[in-house]
Amino acid sequence: MQNKVRKVLITGGTGYIGSHTAVVFIEAGYEVVIADNLSNSKIEVLDGIKKITGTKPEFHKIDLSDENITSDFFKTNNNFDVIIHFAAYKAVGESVQKPLMYYKNNLNSLMNVLEAMLTHKISNLIFSSSCTVYGQPDELPVTEQSPVKKALSPYGNTKQIAEEIISDTLASNNYLKAISLRYFNPIGAHESAVIGELPLGVPNNLIPFLTQTVAGIRKELSVFGNDYNTPDGTAIRDYIHVVDLAKAHLFAAERLLKNKNKSNIETFNIGTGQGNSVMEIIKTFEEVTAQKVNYKIAHRREGDIEKVWADTKYANKELAWKAELSLSDALLSAWNWQKRLS
Repeated sequence: MQNKVRKVLITGGTGYIGSHTAVVFIEAGYEVVIADNLSNSKIEVLDGIKKITGTKPEFHKIDLSDENITSDFFKTNNNFDVIIHFAAYKAVGESVQKPLMYYKNNLNSLMNVLEAMLTHKISNLIFSSSCTVYGQPDELPVTEQSPVKKALSPYGNTKQIAEEIISDTLASNNYLKAISLRYFNPIGAHESAVIGELPLGVPNNLIPFLTQTVAGIRKELSVFGNDYNTPDGTAIRDYIHVVDLAKAHLFAAERLLKNKNKSNIETFNIGTGQGNSVMEIIKTFEEVTAQKVNYKIAHRREGDIEKVWADTKYANKELAWKAELSLSDALLSAWNWQKRLS
């Protein structure tokens, strides 16, 4: 008897991480459905996914923060084995300026999806969380048992609250299972250079701003702070190749579908286990691309933390997943993607 094809809904699936995750799941034999409102992505991403995989995923343009629209969508689209919930605003700086926009969008969309899961008996959720839930950790590297501290931005707070909403919902509904993946800093692009990070407007993240600066689209890159308590004074993050990050979702889905989860809600750090400073990123980029980065030192950015990187041992052991691509791989792929855009 032929095995049933698993069906996955990827919310925010035309976005940066979502599109790479769609590729991973299609290549693994899943039927992929994408729901996105295209607020920070382009419909052409679907063509990129098809070019890589040979399959164009089913797409629905919907705003999941709207309760009625979400309810109507799930009335006719509810036979999903897994839902991966990416759909959220994600810029730390913007969230400081527009907190209500972040709370309304990020939390309402999650609650509407959970409501639909309960209504239609969809049991498996993978939630796109963030290392921002740890705030500025007292000890590094960060483990899954590290305390969740007061968030330094509304964006980070939406991820903390979202995890609490999921936990409370699962506590009262034995039918549901969830895995929260706490991402560190995704960078890079698919090796084909057909999909990558393409924020609409001015980028909020380091790498697309850096590549756009080198490509001549931006005048210069601002390095926010060189007076942190780090070896070179610039902030340190754990930068993970987006393809490695996307693959973690497949391992998480398999864990849920095979009932290998140890509890109905689990949390995993998804990073490389290594921290790199902003200046290290700039120097490595220059080395692997032979391009010069025009940058200036600017004031610290509100909401930013000083340094954080992951302890990934738990994810390596329990998910049987680990990051395999290097920082150089990620930065070169980001530049190849930028060159294709330019």
